Amino acid sequence: MIEPPAPETRTNRRGRRSRQEILDAAARVMSVRGYAGTSMSVLVKETGLPRSAFYYHFESKAGLLAAVMEQGAHAFFAAMREAHRNPPTEGGPRDLLRWYMRRTGDVMEDGEEFIRLLLVLVMSREAAEAPEALQTVIAVRDEGRAYMAHMIRSSFVSAGEETADRIAEALAPFGMAGYDGAFVALQSEGGRPVSVWMDQLADSLAALGEAIAAAG
Repeated sequence: MIEPPAPETRTNRRGRRSRQEILDAAARVMSVRGYAGTSMSVLVKETGLPRSAFYYHFESKAGLLAAVMEQGAHAFFAAMREAHRNPPTEGGPRDLLRWYMRRTGDVMEDGEEFIRLLLVLVMSREAAEAPEALQTVIAVRDEGRAYMAHMIRSSFVSAGEETADRIAEALAPFGMAGYDGAFVALQSEGGRPVSVWMDQLADSLAALGEAIAAAG
């Protein structure tokens, strides 16, 4: 019969658990329970780590949330940039938008935990209790709109720089709303692939952009 390790061995092993492991566990739990619903005791139970391990790396639960959001935002936008490398040089706005949106949908699926936590924080305003995390939430939403505008502008550049800028500025908020809605639909209406939602969003943006361009 194998004897359990001595307490000192368990302590040493736990002491080697990295800050990254704590962040990953916190992101997973918070994305399901939200910030308010994630107590330190829940994280301790989830990870098997003592409270001291958390407070060694993070001054408070608010500090942990800020670090989780910062890590998630960095990974999400890095994935977006990688997904959109080498965009097509030919095709109309609808074709280009479908290319961008399908790859954005892939990033959505891979970044599910981060997006879920982000939307929970936006809707519940729980991040107001953690000012650093709130600033990250605001920055992520701002960068998201800017990135949406970039995709729209790039898709309509054939209409001229000025027209593409005007279309992007007008439609970026709608594109963000559609992306958020697609994520909620993906979570609540199983069986429909994200590519369907992304194609419909791309087609809607293309039609609206063409209307704006035609209006002059």
